[in-house]
Formats: sequence, C-alpha cells, structure tokens
Amino acid sequence: MDILYWLIAILAFGLLIFIHEMGHYLTARLFRVKIYEFSIGMGPKLLTYTSKKTDIKYSLGMFPFGGYVSMAGEDEESDDPNALPNKAAWKRFIIVAAGATMNMLLGMALMLSVVIATPVLPSNTIQQFPADEWYEKNEFVSSATYGLQAGDTIVAVNGTRVHTGYDMSYEIVHDGAGECAVTVLRGGEELTLTVRFPSSVEQGVGYGIADFYVQPAEKSVGNVLRHTVSRTTTTVKMIWESLIDLFAGKYGMEAVSGPVGVAGVIADTAATSVWDTVMLIAVISINLGLVNIFPLPALDGGRLVFILIEMIARRPVPAKYEGIVHFIGFILLMGLMVLVLFKDIFSLFS
Repeated sequence: MDILYWLIAILAFGLLIFIHEMGHYLTARLFRVKIYEFSIGMGPKLLTYTSKKTDIKYSLGMFPFGGYVSMAGEDEESDDPNALPNKAAWKRFIIVAAGATMNMLLGMALMLSVVIATPVLPSNTIQQFPADEWYEKNEFVSSATYGLQAGDTIVAVNGTRVHTGYDMSYEIVHDGAGECAVTVLRGGEELTLTVRFPSSVEQGVGYGIADFYVQPAEKSVGNVLRHTVSRTTTTVKMIWESLIDLFAGKYGMEAVSGPVGVAGVIADTAATSVWDTVMLIAVISINLGLVNIFPLPALDGGRLVFILIEMIARRPVPAKYEGIVHFIGFILLMGLMVLVLFKDIFSLFS
C-alpha cells in the first residue's frame, strides 16, 4: 500500500511539472516560437513521439522531478525569426513567466476545490472557549483573560487585517507566541487588545495557538470565493515569510526539503486524507510558482530580470554575460539540490 501512496506523490509531482512546462509551451506556440522538444521528466527517455505536423518532439523522462521546453535560440545563435531571442521582449517575458503563472493558477484551482469540499467554513468570529480542564491539562492560560470574548470578530492581528478563520489562524500561529495586538469588532466598534495566546515551541521556534472555537461562515458563492482567495494569499505570505525566516536563521537546514522529502510528505498525507493531500499539492504548486519567479540566476525569475533590463535599456544584455550569470546560478542551485537530496534520503532511513 505504501507503493500506492508513493505513486500518488510521483504523479502529483508530474502534474506540477507538466502544468509549469505547459505554460511555457502554450505561450511559445501562441507567439510562434520554434520548439524542438517538450519533455516531462529528466534522465533516460521512457517514451518519445515526434509530431509530423510540427516536428516537435514530445518526451517522458525516467525521473519525474523536472522538465523543459527546448526552443530555438536558447542555447545557440539563430537567424530564424521564430527563434526565442528574436521575439519582442514583452513576448519573451510572457513566455518565461507563464510557467510560474500556471502553477499559481493550479494552486488556486485546487484551493477552490478544497474550500468547496469543506463542510463548514471557519469565520473569524469567536464562538466559545474550551472548558477549564483543557487549559489545566496543557498548562495554558486562556486568551480570554486578556479581554477576548465570545462574539468578538477578530479583524486584525499585530496590524495585519484578517478576513476568514484561515488567515486569522495563520497570523496567530506566526505572531501569537508572544504578546500581540488583537483588534476585534465588538458591538459595532473596533477595539484593540493586548493579548497573549497559549503557545508551544518546536525545534526552538515558538508558535501561537488560537485557543477558541469559531462560528461557521455561510457557505455562499461569495464566501467560497472569498475563502479561496484568502487561503491562496495566506499561502503566498506563509511561503514568503518562511523563506525570510530561513535566511534569518530562524530555521535550520532540517527544515528544507527537496523533491524526495516533499514526495515523502505527500505520500504520508495521501495515506490519511484525500483533501489534505489536495491542499498540500495546492500549497506546493503555489510554492513552486512563487520560488520560480524569484530573481535568482538559472530560475525563470532570473531570466525575467534580464528581459526587464532589456525593456528598460532598449537593448539586451550581451548573451555571454547573461550566460555566465545563469551558469554560476545553475552550479550553485545544483549543489544545493544535491545537498538537500542526500539529507532527504538520509532522513528516509533514519
């Protein structure tokens, strides 16, 4: 049965890569860029097919952790007007950005399906607090002692506005380990309280705990869309803040996972819940899209920077200089990926 869950994880990775590369492929076809090959997966080819109409080669690689769309002019100089470098800068910008955009759209679509499948949507209005025994068992102090009341609608945590139970919970988890300012709507007026939520510490990092139950939100079309947008934007914020915390030293290398580690998490989640798995894949898809547009060499975001420079300066950066930057970035990226890969494999057997 474990093999089935790993197969689900591999298929999920394949879907994310397929969607990403399809974004590049479709926009390249739209702007009539000459394409040599569309490949999903890396390494030895399992399947290949060459279209007699377009002469495009379609391939399936053995390892489902990568893919590419090979276009004319990417790795060589070309006088072909349909080579990628010979297209207008704005067209190239769209082609390069399309992969990450497709991942973001897929993530939002999966979020929508999760919200639709959720029986009860959580609001940001407090319904009630647990019984005293829960606080005594966990040695917590209730946030109600700091002024929160049943019926309060939490509208901001440490100045960040919240609109649903999902983004409210995230802000409390992220900022609620210490004293924080909580703005509530009570009796038609906004009131700001200084609150300490119960908290826990994992691997040296403190997390706040929302110690109350919330009222259900009406499951209307408007609310479903609002919760979908809320989950998507909160996920983007979570990814961004996690990266900042990682570079700031809040998390160690043990918090970083590559394809093997992520596949393991997907497999474990698939063994417990279908919709948790869909939610996890949505988060990974958004993460893939967001990280890919970071302005780092060898990533799509790094290529977008050079196109933007060209659009502003009205002339391209010499190809040899851009190539050197991307080559150095590629070597560093590969080194990091190998390091994370060995860590993930070691974790599987430890």
